[in-house]
Amino acid sequence: MTERVPGSRRLGYPVAAGVFAVGMAGTTLPTPLYGLYRAQLGFSELIVTVVFAVYALGVIAVLLLAGDLSDQVGRRPVLLAALGLSAASALCFLFEGGLPLLFAGRLLSGFAAGLLSGAATVTVLELAPPGHEARAGLAATAANMGGLGCGPLLAGLLAQYAPWPLRLPFLVHLALVAVASVLTWLLPETVAHPKRRPRLKPQGLVVPPEVRGVFAPSALAAFAGFALLGLFTAVTPSFVAQTLNVHNLAVSGAVVFSVFLASTIGQSLMGRLGVSRALPIGCLVLVAGLVLVGTSLAVESLALLVVGAVLGGLGQGLAFRAAMTAVSGAAPPEHRGGTVSALFVVAYTGISLPVVGVGALTLGLGLKDAGLTFTACVVVLVACAAVYLLRRPLVVS
Repeated sequence: MTERVPGSRRLGYPVAAGVFAVGMAGTTLPTPLYGLYRAQLGFSELIVTVVFAVYALGVIAVLLLAGDLSDQVGRRPVLLAALGLSAASALCFLFEGGLPLLFAGRLLSGFAAGLLSGAATVTVLELAPPGHEARAGLAATAANMGGLGCGPLLAGLLAQYAPWPLRLPFLVHLALVAVASVLTWLLPETVAHPKRRPRLKPQGLVVPPEVRGVFAPSALAAFAGFALLGLFTAVTPSFVAQTLNVHNLAVSGAVVFSVFLASTIGQSLMGRLGVSRALPIGCLVLVAGLVLVGTSLAVESLALLVVGAVLGGLGQGLAFRAAMTAVSGAAPPEHRGGTVSALFVVAYTGISLPVVGVGALTLGLGLKDAGLTFTACVVVLVACAAVYLLRRPLVVS
């Protein structure tokens, strides 16, 4: 491990969380801009969800191929590579001239998120000084969700009230990535003996035997919660504009931001409940949020949509932090990066496949009925997860 002056670890984990947030913000930056791209390029709602899903496929591919890369080469090189991919994604959007560069930008963004999800989470946890583990766990999950929420908010505000709506958000992000790269270079390395020539090979879902009893219910809750996030980041801006007739991009960005902000708040409440209670309670709150989201689609109410977003985000945050805490705590140190990455594979499957289904349904049912079908299916899934967790409480050592 690289030697650092005393106190560097204490400063390290908040800085690592900030780097994590910047990287994740870039992945959701295009969310309120899809309507502008649709008007400019003339594609359907299905293409919007496919563009979004390309990002998720990029995340999953990296997690499966290189989910444990930071365990081998060290955390810092992987973080720098992720930030480089994030910058490349922003450049694709800056020079966008059609769907090919949109797809390329989203794929590169997915690669960046795939590297960040496991490596940045573990970096924040490992840089925490003794006695600050719980605080670092909150910082890691809050940086993830907070960064994802800040992307649409920043892009919506800039696109609505500043010049160059399809350029300026990505220029600002490039500046933030440059600052984050410098900070990453200054972070301590937490892997004691990194390898210079790692061997990359498809690893599937790496879940050590001693973690599997904790992993299965945690992954189910993560899948359901991320399905809600997928709905908001891919489809909600279109619903706000087309069904509610609200065309202010800042409002669309703020609606998406609200679900991620609520998720961050939910994560902060997990410590008071404990992992074994937070998982089922989070699922039940998520069900309530989904019901309100479905109701807002039926009655065309922006207020109900926001309330549903907040409740759903609270439930997702409770369940996700409990799942992350349980899985990372149960995993042995030498497999922690790979195990956390496996949890993100399941989560990003939840954020991608159901959303593409919504896009396909819009072709035959329309946006409103497709959204109602989606929420009904996810309500059933989350309710089943809640019942399972209530009947078989998670045992965390």
